[in-house]
Amino acid sequence: MLRGVEGRVRRWLFGRDFSLWYAPEYRLPLSHLEARTGFDPRRSAYALWYLLDRGAVALRDLRMPRKAEYSELARVHSPELLDSLSRAETAARVWSVDPSDVPVDEVMTTVRLACGATIDAAREMAAPSPRAVGRRALNLLGGFHHAKPDVAGGFCPVNDLAVAIAALRAEGFSGRVLVLDLDAHPPDGTAACLERDPSHWIGSISGADWGPMGNVDETVLPEHAGDEPYLRALEALLARMPPGDLAFVVAGGDVLFGDQLGNLGLSLAGCRERDLRVADALSRVPSVWLPAGGYGRDGWRALAGTGLALATRSRAPIPARYDPLRARFSAIARSILPADLGEEIDEDVGLGSTRRKLFLEFYSAEGLEHALHRYGVLTELGRLGYGPFQVEIQREGVGQSARVIDLPSGQALIELVAEKRRIGGAEMLYVHWLALRHPRARFSQERPQLPGQDVPGLGMAKEISALLLRMAMRLGLEGIALRPAAYHLAYNGRQLLRFLDPARQGRFEALVRDLAGLSLTDATRAVSQGRVLLEGAPYRWEPDEMVQWINPRPDEREAIEKEKQRVRFRIS
Repeated sequence: MLRGVEGRVRRWLFGRDFSLWYAPEYRLPLSHLEARTGFDPRRSAYALWYLLDRGAVALRDLRMPRKAEYSELARVHSPELLDSLSRAETAARVWSVDPSDVPVDEVMTTVRLACGATIDAAREMAAPSPRAVGRRALNLLGGFHHAKPDVAGGFCPVNDLAVAIAALRAEGFSGRVLVLDLDAHPPDGTAACLERDPSHWIGSISGADWGPMGNVDETVLPEHAGDEPYLRALEALLARMPPGDLAFVVAGGDVLFGDQLGNLGLSLAGCRERDLRVADALSRVPSVWLPAGGYGRDGWRALAGTGLALATRSRAPIPARYDPLRARFSAIARSILPADLGEEIDEDVGLGSTRRKLFLEFYSAEGLEHALHRYGVLTELGRLGYGPFQVEIQREGVGQSARVIDLPSGQALIELVAEKRRIGGAEMLYVHWLALRHPRARFSQERPQLPGQDVPGLGMAKEISALLLRMAMRLGLEGIALRPAAYHLAYNGRQLLRFLDPARQGRFEALVRDLAGLSLTDATRAVSQGRVLLEGAPYRWEPDEMVQWINPRPDEREAIEKEKQRVRFRIS
């Protein structure tokens, strides 16, 4: 609550000329995108939820995007490129996924909303106003700076910056446009799109040399440059920046240390300092800020940090333990009454009465469907091409099953088999089986089949994991427990789950360490095929219990580290 008060005070002091652009459809409906590239499609939502939670932005600061018209895109892009965007193969190439993973209409809805927001944010910033000086807008999706007039690629289907500038020029704006591209990769597409623009300047700091770009003031830093060299280069670039009438800032999150595709090695504090210094340099120039790339777990933190810098001029770090999905789902849970989820009702079936089936003696089928709707799961399934839905509850040999059925195909998309069980001296929600199935997608070289999969996954494991935790809390349990049957399942859950036995956790952490040079697919296959050796013998996966406590417990780090340092795995 105190952080919220601080955020509101700082917003009043520093952020009265700030607008934030967002739509729920900013989440790209590409189920394999995060696993393939490290880009979390929830990034925009995470950043928004944190900024609202902290009080850094208010609802009145939010702007709802519209879809950019194809006529607006055509001011910059060729008919051939725009025609190609209606084909799944084009989007698959742009985002490095398989074409079967691309619901084209929904993907283009996301792209056009992001472009429409950049156009309208630029119009708002460029419009004459007594408060025009230093106004700032942040679009939570955009900065597609690799798209050229006739070529899409590099996660950029169209160039929203160039499209916005072309729209302003068509409406009579003649001022100088400044583009500060601070993504980890060069603005090759923007440079190509603006070659004929009458009055612009592009400044770039990146970690990759892609050849000369004649109209760009470019600085290329060495790999893992870190905060100090980066900020020195930024100060020099800002000193060379000419006066301007409108600025676009591409505040890439892929500059962070550990990013899968960037290599500049900035800390989150260094990234925030970058944004604050740029905001100060543009204090008298209206500006539109765009997030561009970010391919790691902290990508959303970099974007939320940009929002904090612009709205409240804050250097306060985002708490390491803050989980935006858990915080969001907790807020939703407080608005759902127990009666909305299930209650025992006698039903007359002609041969006496029977109690309606309840999952875990609490949830009705209708209650589960209502919850999945409220938490947004069914909406995302709909964007993947499924629905309408039906939830079925059955009793199994162990526990009960709850299934989400896609009615047109009759296929189960989500299947959970669970029961209440005492684990480690605590009453837990014990998950025997969890399947998230995307039968419209297919396995391919970009998306290879993993052990236990019959069809590709939905890319919604984070949402379902958060819902399982909410379910355990609703039932008065102490956490969730499961036995991962393969390496990739434990690996994907490692941020939240720990093996109950500290020695087992130590061996798992050692395995992750020693397989770090392999992709998750290759590592999983190496373990399942017996090609991973421990003490000279093939290592057999140990499917022991992993747990997530609602109230975190000490994880016996000394015993974990002792075992982790004792063992070494190698590939045969």
